[in-house]
Amino acid sequence: MKVIIPLAGKGTRLRPHTHTVPKPMLRVAGKPVMDYVLDDVRKLGDVSEVVYITGHLKETVEAHARAVYADLPATFIEQTVQDGTAGAVELAKSRVKGEPVLIIFVDTIFDADLSIIATSTDDGIIWTKEVEDYQRFGVVVTDAAGHMTKIVEKPKTPISKRANIGLYYIKNSALLFEGIAHTLAQPANNGEFYLTDAFQYMI
Repeated sequence: MKVIIPLAGKGTRLRPHTHTVPKPMLRVAGKPVMDYVLDDVRKLGDVSEVVYITGHLKETVEAHARAVYADLPATFIEQTVQDGTAGAVELAKSRVKGEPVLIIFVDTIFDADLSIIATSTDDGIIWTKEVEDYQRFGVVVTDAAGHMTKIVEKPKTPISKRANIGLYYIKNSALLFEGIAHTLAQPANNGEFYLTDAFQYMI
């Protein structure tokens, strides 16, 4: 399994802190935010490579990952054009050779059980958390069995309170990148292409 971690954002909402420290390296409870994610990845045990998509202050992120997580095989790819989450993940395509992928955004700290990947028979898993301020998130609509039927970025109407937390397991990576290619061929949304649109294509 390949792990893709997009880290290129400038963290504008956290300025002035992110002027000198990249958002993934901001400390929470004495520990960089990205470490919470990578500690969980390390426990999985079947990771063939971690692909970091870097950007703002990339040298700091890369040095930390190499020093603290040297046991995890790593590749660093710079996202020079900030064209959204779909554009970020697309950069990792050359590193994924038909393997399942785990995509992790480090915007939030979450408590998620990644061990369910090993026993899952589903095509993919999207972790969610129920929220009241659904307008701020991409939300997932499910059927009675809990299978996703729709994913919508920042809805204006209350179609669901299941916010996706930026953690995705996709078994069929070829279909994932097909969905991303379709998304990138559409008009951009304020200069960005959303990974959630690629998921909607996959459904």
